[in-house]
Amino acid sequence: MNITAEPIIYGVIFIAVLLLVEGIYLTVFGKSISLNNRVNRRLELLEKGGAREEVLDQLRKEMSQHLKSRQIPLYSVLAEKAQKANIAFTPAQLIMIMGVLSFIAFIGLSVATETAPAVRMLVSAVMGIGAVFVWVNGKAKKRMALIEEQLPDAVELMVRSLRVGHPFSAALTIVSKEIADPLGSEMGVISDEAAYGRDLGEALKGMAERLDIQDMRFLAVAVAIQQQSGGNLAEVLDGLAKVIRARFKLFRRVKAITAEAQWSGNFLSGFPLLAVVMVNVIKPDYYDVVKETGAFIPACLVVAGFLVTNIFVMKALVNIKV
Repeated sequence: MNITAEPIIYGVIFIAVLLLVEGIYLTVFGKSISLNNRVNRRLELLEKGGAREEVLDQLRKEMSQHLKSRQIPLYSVLAEKAQKANIAFTPAQLIMIMGVLSFIAFIGLSVATETAPAVRMLVSAVMGIGAVFVWVNGKAKKRMALIEEQLPDAVELMVRSLRVGHPFSAALTIVSKEIADPLGSEMGVISDEAAYGRDLGEALKGMAERLDIQDMRFLAVAVAIQQQSGGNLAEVLDGLAKVIRARFKLFRRVKAITAEAQWSGNFLSGFPLLAVVMVNVIKPDYYDVVKETGAFIPACLVVAGFLVTNIFVMKALVNIKV
Protein backbone atom coordinates (compact mmCIF):
# COMPACT_ATOMS: atom_id res chain seq x y z
CA MET A 1 0.00 0.00 0.00
CA ASN A 2 1.48 3.31 -1.10
CA ILE A 3 1.15 6.04 1.52
CA THR A 4 1.63 9.65 0.48
CA ALA A 5 2.49 12.19 3.16
CA GLU A 6 2.24 15.27 0.94
CA PRO A 7 -0.87 16.75 2.67
CA ILE A 8 0.89 16.42 6.02
CA ILE A 9 4.05 17.97 4.55
CA TYR A 10 2.01 20.95 3.33
CA GLY A 11 0.63 21.45 6.84
CA VAL A 12 4.05 21.15 8.47
CA ILE A 13 5.60 23.66 6.05
CA PHE A 14 2.76 26.13 6.64
CA ILE A 15 3.16 25.87 10.43
CA ALA A 16 6.93 26.32 10.07
CA VAL A 17 6.40 29.44 7.93
CA LEU A 18 3.92 30.77 10.49
CA LEU A 19 6.39 30.29 13.33
CA LEU A 20 9.10 31.91 11.22
CA VAL A 21 7.07 35.14 11.03
CA GLU A 22 6.94 35.38 14.82
CA GLY A 23 10.64 34.55 15.03
CA ILE A 24 11.57 37.33 12.61
CA TYR A 25 9.37 39.81 14.48
CA LEU A 26 10.88 39.05 17.89
CA THR A 27 14.41 39.02 16.43
CA VAL A 28 14.02 42.48 14.88
CA PHE A 29 12.22 44.21 17.77
CA GLY A 30 13.12 42.09 20.79
CA LYS A 31 10.97 41.41 23.84
CA SER A 32 9.78 45.02 24.03
CA ILE A 33 7.29 44.26 21.27
CA SER A 34 5.76 41.33 23.16
CA LEU A 35 2.23 41.89 24.46
CA ASN A 36 2.91 40.14 27.78
CA ASN A 37 5.97 42.26 28.59
CA ARG A 38 5.82 43.52 32.19
CA VAL A 39 7.33 46.91 31.35
CA ASN A 40 5.33 48.56 28.56
CA ARG A 41 7.15 49.36 25.36
CA ARG A 42 6.97 53.14 25.74
CA LEU A 43 8.70 53.06 29.14
CA GLU A 44 11.30 50.62 27.85
CA LEU A 45 12.13 52.91 24.93
CA LEU A 46 12.41 55.86 27.31
CA GLU A 47 14.66 53.88 29.66
CA LYS A 48 16.98 53.09 26.75
CA GLY A 49 17.72 56.80 26.44
CA GLY A 50 15.19 57.83 23.80
CA ALA A 51 13.95 61.40 24.01
CA ARG A 52 10.26 61.80 24.83
CA GLU A 53 9.54 63.46 21.50
CA GLU A 54 11.36 60.75 19.54
CA VAL A 55 9.56 57.93 21.37
CA LEU A 56 6.20 59.66 20.81
CA ASP A 57 6.93 60.10 17.08
CA GLN A 58 7.98 56.45 16.75
CA LEU A 59 4.90 55.09 18.55
CA ARG A 60 2.51 57.39 16.65
CA LYS A 61 4.06 56.31 13.36
CA GLU A 62 3.59 52.64 14.27
CA MET A 63 -0.01 53.30 15.32
CA SER A 64 -1.04 54.95 12.04
CA GLN A 65 1.25 53.63 9.30
CA HIS A 66 -0.95 50.72 8.19
CA LEU A 67 -4.19 52.66 7.77
CA LYS A 68 -2.29 55.23 5.70
CA SER A 69 -1.20 52.44 3.32
CA ARG A 70 -4.65 51.08 2.50
CA GLN A 71 -4.29 52.29 -1.08
CA ILE A 72 -1.60 49.67 -1.75
CA PRO A 73 -3.18 46.90 -3.91
CA LEU A 74 -4.13 43.78 -1.89
CA TYR A 75 -2.70 45.33 1.29
CA SER A 76 -6.02 47.03 2.11
CA VAL A 77 -7.37 43.64 3.23
CA LEU A 78 -4.60 43.39 5.83
CA ALA A 79 -4.27 47.07 6.81
CA GLU A 80 -7.06 47.26 9.41
CA LYS A 81 -5.98 44.06 11.16
CA ALA A 82 -2.32 45.16 11.14
CA GLN A 83 -3.33 48.50 12.65
CA LYS A 84 -5.31 46.88 15.46
CA ALA A 85 -2.39 44.52 16.10
CA ASN A 86 -0.05 47.56 16.06
CA ILE A 87 2.48 45.66 13.96
CA ALA A 88 5.78 47.55 14.13
CA PHE A 89 6.79 46.33 10.66
CA THR A 90 6.07 48.89 7.94
CA PRO A 91 3.67 47.87 5.15
CA ALA A 92 6.62 47.55 2.76
CA GLN A 93 8.42 45.26 5.21
CA LEU A 94 5.33 43.08 5.63
CA ILE A 95 5.00 42.70 1.86
CA MET A 96 8.72 41.86 1.63
CA ILE A 97 8.29 39.24 4.38
CA MET A 98 5.44 37.68 2.40
CA GLY A 99 7.80 37.30 -0.55
CA VAL A 100 10.61 35.85 1.58
CA LEU A 101 8.28 33.36 3.26
CA SER A 102 6.83 32.33 -0.10
CA PHE A 103 10.36 31.65 -1.37
CA ILE A 104 11.21 29.61 1.75
CA ALA A 105 7.96 27.64 1.39
CA PHE A 106 8.78 26.99 -2.29
CA ILE A 107 12.19 25.59 -1.31
CA GLY A 108 10.57 23.37 1.32
CA LEU A 109 7.97 22.10 -1.14
CA SER A 110 10.65 21.47 -3.77
CA VAL A 111 12.72 19.41 -1.35
CA ALA A 112 9.89 17.47 0.31
CA THR A 113 7.36 16.98 -2.52
CA GLU A 114 7.30 16.07 -6.19
CA THR A 115 4.43 18.30 -7.35
CA ALA A 116 4.67 20.33 -10.55
CA PRO A 117 6.67 23.60 -10.36
CA ALA A 118 3.58 25.69 -11.20
CA VAL A 119 1.63 24.07 -8.35
CA ARG A 120 4.55 24.57 -5.96
CA MET A 121 4.77 28.25 -6.88
CA LEU A 122 1.04 28.77 -6.35
CA VAL A 123 0.94 26.87 -3.05
CA SER A 124 4.07 28.61 -1.73
CA ALA A 125 2.60 32.04 -2.56
CA VAL A 126 -0.61 31.12 -0.73
CA MET A 127 1.43 29.90 2.24
CA GLY A 128 3.58 33.05 2.42
CA ILE A 129 0.67 35.47 2.18
CA GLY A 130 -1.65 33.30 4.26
CA ALA A 131 0.89 32.86 7.07
CA VAL A 132 1.34 36.63 7.42
CA PHE A 133 -2.44 37.17 7.37
CA VAL A 134 -3.08 34.44 9.98
CA TRP A 135 -0.27 35.81 12.16
CA VAL A 136 -1.50 39.42 11.96
CA ASN A 137 -5.11 38.37 12.57
CA GLY A 138 -4.08 36.39 15.65
CA LYS A 139 -2.04 39.32 16.97
CA ALA A 140 -4.97 41.71 16.44
CA LYS A 141 -7.45 39.46 18.27
CA LYS A 142 -5.08 38.92 21.19
CA ARG A 143 -4.23 42.62 21.47
CA MET A 144 -7.87 43.77 21.34
CA ALA A 145 -8.84 41.17 23.95
CA LEU A 146 -6.03 42.35 26.25
CA ILE A 147 -6.99 46.02 25.89
CA GLU A 148 -10.63 45.28 26.68
CA GLU A 149 -9.56 43.27 29.72
CA GLN A 150 -7.18 45.99 30.95
CA LEU A 151 -9.58 48.91 30.41
CA PRO A 152 -11.70 48.49 33.61
CA ASP A 153 -8.54 48.41 35.77
CA ALA A 154 -7.21 51.49 33.99
CA VAL A 155 -10.47 53.42 34.47
CA GLU A 156 -10.60 52.46 38.16
CA LEU A 157 -7.01 53.66 38.56
CA MET A 158 -8.05 56.98 36.98
CA VAL A 159 -10.95 57.20 39.46
CA ARG A 160 -8.66 56.67 42.46
CA SER A 161 -6.21 59.26 41.12
CA LEU A 162 -8.97 61.82 40.59
CA ARG A 163 -10.39 61.22 44.06
CA VAL A 164 -7.06 61.99 45.75
CA GLY A 165 -6.85 65.28 43.87
CA HIS A 166 -4.83 64.59 40.73
CA PRO A 167 -5.94 66.27 37.46
CA PHE A 168 -7.07 63.97 34.67
CA SER A 169 -3.83 64.44 32.70
CA ALA A 170 -1.84 63.28 35.74
CA ALA A 171 -4.21 60.31 36.12
CA LEU A 172 -3.43 59.32 32.52
CA THR A 173 0.30 59.54 33.26
CA ILE A 174 -0.13 57.24 36.26
CA VAL A 175 -2.08 54.74 34.15
CA SER A 176 0.63 54.81 31.47
CA LYS A 177 3.23 53.85 34.09
CA GLU A 178 1.25 51.30 36.10
CA ILE A 179 -0.63 49.42 33.35
CA ALA A 180 1.24 46.92 31.19
CA ASP A 181 1.08 46.77 27.43
CA PRO A 182 -0.80 47.06 25.20
CA LEU A 183 -2.96 49.66 27.00
CA GLY A 184 -0.02 51.17 28.88
CA SER A 185 1.73 52.43 25.75
CA GLU A 186 -1.57 53.62 24.24
CA MET A 187 -2.34 55.71 27.34
CA GLY A 188 1.26 56.92 27.41
CA VAL A 189 0.90 58.30 23.90
CA ILE A 190 -2.33 60.09 24.94
CA SER A 191 -0.53 61.52 27.98
CA ASP A 192 2.38 62.76 25.87
CA GLU A 193 0.06 64.29 23.26
CA ALA A 194 -1.83 66.11 26.02
CA ALA A 195 1.47 67.40 27.41
CA TYR A 196 2.26 68.90 23.99
CA GLY A 197 -1.12 70.64 23.79
CA ARG A 198 -3.56 68.23 22.14
CA ASP A 199 -7.08 68.15 23.55
CA LEU A 200 -7.59 65.09 25.77
CA GLY A 201 -11.09 64.38 24.53
CA GLU A 202 -9.89 64.54 20.92
CA ALA A 203 -6.93 62.26 21.63
CA LEU A 204 -9.10 59.67 23.40
CA LYS A 205 -11.67 59.80 20.60
CA GLY A 206 -8.94 59.23 18.00
CA MET A 207 -7.64 56.22 19.91
CA ALA A 208 -11.17 54.80 20.29
CA GLU A 209 -11.81 55.09 16.54
CA ARG A 210 -8.43 53.60 15.66
CA LEU A 211 -8.90 50.63 17.98
CA ASP A 212 -12.66 50.35 17.29
CA ILE A 213 -13.51 49.58 20.93
CA GLN A 214 -16.95 50.68 22.12
CA ASP A 215 -15.94 51.03 25.80
CA MET A 216 -13.10 53.35 24.77
CA ARG A 217 -15.65 55.50 22.92
CA PHE A 218 -17.66 55.74 26.16
CA LEU A 219 -14.54 56.93 27.98
CA ALA A 220 -13.81 59.55 25.30
CA VAL A 221 -17.41 60.83 25.38
CA ALA A 222 -17.40 61.02 29.19
CA VAL A 223 -14.18 63.08 29.20
CA ALA A 224 -15.40 65.35 26.39
CA ILE A 225 -18.73 66.05 28.16
CA GLN A 226 -16.97 66.78 31.45
CA GLN A 227 -14.61 69.22 29.70
CA GLN A 228 -17.55 71.11 28.18
CA SER A 229 -20.12 71.09 30.98
CA GLY A 230 -18.16 70.20 34.10
CA GLY A 231 -19.27 67.70 36.74
CA ASN A 232 -17.71 65.01 38.88
CA LEU A 233 -15.57 63.05 36.43
CA ALA A 234 -14.54 60.53 39.10
CA GLU A 235 -18.16 59.46 39.69
CA VAL A 236 -18.84 59.22 35.96
CA LEU A 237 -15.75 57.09 35.36
CA ASP A 238 -16.56 54.92 38.39
CA GLY A 239 -19.96 54.14 36.85
CA LEU A 240 -18.31 53.49 33.50
CA ALA A 241 -15.86 51.02 35.07
CA LYS A 242 -18.77 49.13 36.64
CA VAL A 243 -20.62 49.01 33.31
CA ILE A 244 -17.51 47.75 31.48
CA ARG A 245 -16.97 45.03 34.10
CA ALA A 246 -20.62 43.99 33.87
CA ARG A 247 -20.42 43.77 30.07
CA PHE A 248 -17.17 41.83 30.29
CA LYS A 249 -18.71 39.41 32.81
CA LEU A 250 -21.74 38.92 30.55
CA PHE A 251 -19.48 38.34 27.54
CA ARG A 252 -17.51 35.68 29.42
CA ARG A 253 -20.76 33.99 30.47
CA VAL A 254 -22.05 33.96 26.89
CA LYS A 255 -18.70 32.60 25.71
CA ALA A 256 -18.90 29.77 28.25
CA ILE A 257 -22.47 28.92 27.24
CA THR A 258 -21.63 28.84 23.52
CA ALA A 259 -18.29 27.02 23.93
CA GLU A 260 -19.79 23.62 23.10
CA ALA A 261 -21.51 24.96 19.99
CA GLN A 262 -18.27 26.65 18.87
CA TRP A 263 -16.27 23.44 19.21
CA SER A 264 -19.00 21.52 17.40
CA GLY A 265 -18.90 24.07 14.60
CA ASN A 266 -15.11 23.87 14.35
CA PHE A 267 -15.25 20.08 14.31
CA LEU A 268 -17.96 19.97 11.62
CA SER A 269 -15.99 22.47 9.52
CA GLY A 270 -12.65 20.68 9.85
CA PHE A 271 -13.72 17.02 9.82
CA PRO A 272 -14.42 16.79 6.03
CA LEU A 273 -10.95 18.14 5.25
CA LEU A 274 -9.37 15.79 7.78
CA ALA A 275 -11.31 12.87 6.29
CA VAL A 276 -10.06 13.69 2.78
CA VAL A 277 -6.46 13.85 4.02
CA MET A 278 -6.76 10.54 5.88
CA VAL A 279 -8.35 8.79 2.89
CA ASN A 280 -5.57 10.12 0.64
CA VAL A 281 -2.89 8.91 3.09
CA ILE A 282 -4.39 5.47 3.78
CA LYS A 283 -5.56 4.67 0.25
CA PRO A 284 -4.02 7.01 -2.35
CA ASP A 285 -5.81 5.31 -5.26
CA TYR A 286 -9.27 5.64 -3.69
CA TYR A 287 -10.42 8.32 -6.16
CA ASP A 288 -8.65 6.88 -9.23
CA VAL A 289 -11.85 5.36 -10.62
CA VAL A 290 -13.81 8.63 -10.64
CA LYS A 291 -11.22 11.41 -10.99
CA GLU A 292 -10.93 10.91 -14.75
CA THR A 293 -14.67 11.51 -15.25
CA GLY A 294 -15.99 14.88 -16.36
CA ALA A 295 -18.06 15.38 -13.21
CA PHE A 296 -15.16 14.99 -10.77
CA ILE A 297 -13.80 18.58 -10.87
CA PRO A 298 -17.27 20.26 -10.79
CA ALA A 299 -18.26 18.00 -7.90
CA CYS A 300 -15.09 18.94 -6.00
CA LEU A 301 -15.81 22.63 -6.55
CA VAL A 302 -19.39 22.22 -5.31
CA VAL A 303 -18.21 20.36 -2.20
CA ALA A 304 -15.56 23.02 -1.54
CA GLY A 305 -18.24 25.71 -1.87
CA PHE A 306 -20.45 23.92 0.65
CA LEU A 307 -17.52 23.54 3.06
CA VAL A 308 -16.69 27.25 2.88
CA THR A 309 -20.38 28.15 3.33
CA ASN A 310 -20.56 25.79 6.31
CA ILE A 311 -17.64 27.60 8.00
CA PHE A 312 -19.33 31.00 7.71
CA VAL A 313 -22.76 29.67 8.75
CA MET A 314 -21.39 27.88 11.82
CA LYS A 315 -19.47 30.99 12.87
CA ALA A 316 -22.57 33.17 12.44
CA LEU A 317 -24.69 30.79 14.56
CA VAL A 318 -22.38 31.04 17.58
CA ASN A 319 -21.31 34.69 17.15
CA ILE A 320 -23.48 36.35 19.82
CA LYS A 321 -22.88 40.08 20.25
CA VAL A 322 -22.77 41.47 23.79
